[in-house]
Parts: sequence; C-alpha cells; structure tokens
Amino acid sequence: MDIVNRSLELQRRIENRVKHIGKGEYGRVLKMARKPTNEEYVKVLQITSIGLALIGGLGFLIYLMFTQMPNWLTKIFG
Repeated sequence: MDIVNRSLELQRRIENRVKHIGKGEYGRVLKMARKPTNEEYVKVLQITSIGLALIGGLGFLIYLMFTQMPNWLTKIFG
C-alpha cells in the first residue's frame, strides 16, 4: 500500500471517530456549558488562590521541619 492510500485510510478513521463527538453524553455537557460571568470567574480565582496558598504554606512548613528541626533538636537535647 503506498503512502497516499495509507494517509487516506488514516484520515477516514480519524473522521469516523470525530463524527460522533457532540452526540453522546459529552455532547450534552458541551451544549449545556456556557461562559462564566465575571462574578463566577472571580470566585473561582479566589478559591483556587486560597487553595494554592494553603498547599504552598503546608509544603513550606514541611520543608522547614525537615531542614531546621534537626538543628533545634540538637540545641535542645545537646
């Protein structure tokens, strides 16, 4: 089979797969989706920022614990 026939066959398979998009359960979700309002966008941004700060702070505390705790323990217990 030459390269032209192989590429045509590949294109046909891809088109057959894409043809069904928008008709199943995912299609219903995409049809219901809408652009968020500014208020919704700001609220999602705030919640995400708070979560990011909490996870970052927790990671920093764990880092401090593993790097500074041995020094503190040797000073206390000698």
